[in-house]
Amino acid sequence: MSIVIVDYDVGNLRSVQKALEKVGVDAVISRDPERISSADAVVLPGVGAFAECMGNLRRYGLVDVVRDAANGDRPFLGICVGYQMLFESSEEFGDCRGFGVFKGKCVIFPKSQQDHHKIPHMGWNQVRFTRPDPLFAGAEDGADFYFVHSYFPKPEEDIVLGTTEYEVEFASCASKGKVYGVQFHPEKSQAVGLKVLENFAAMARG
Repeated sequence: MSIVIVDYDVGNLRSVQKALEKVGVDAVISRDPERISSADAVVLPGVGAFAECMGNLRRYGLVDVVRDAANGDRPFLGICVGYQMLFESSEEFGDCRGFGVFKGKCVIFPKSQQDHHKIPHMGWNQVRFTRPDPLFAGAEDGADFYFVHSYFPKPEEDIVLGTTEYEVEFASCASKGKVYGVQFHPEKSQAVGLKVLENFAAMARG
């Protein structure tokens, strides 16, 4: 079994790889299109701005191979900005186009008058699952995951797996077929995050 973590100069590649190693998976970090195309499963992490991440993918010639992976029949996991890029667009730094695998766009949190709702949304928060899914087998409803983000997706189709409240209720995880996106960082979410990655690896094994 091979899981490839797409390498396009974002900051959390090694931490995702180490988390997968903890659940017994030898994941490879690569920007080789052939390796990504032949992998049993693909992980697209993301840190930073939507437009910069899409720009890096273009710079390394990875847009088409990542789009093909996300539109195929293999397990695919987008993390944080990697999740947001699965949508049609983001309003961050203007209207930047994403992969369009999920219908909808990413928007910024509304400015809050409450000190405990600062932007970015950073720290632990609950995920309330909307339906059962193998990705979250063994994770309790309302489990805490670790978030760091200022924008969030607004899906325009029935793909939501779980929601989180932070000034507004937003779709913190979603799926279509074998394509998954999570706004939180499973690699930073301790035991429950490792369980999610373990479940994803089990899907890759078939």
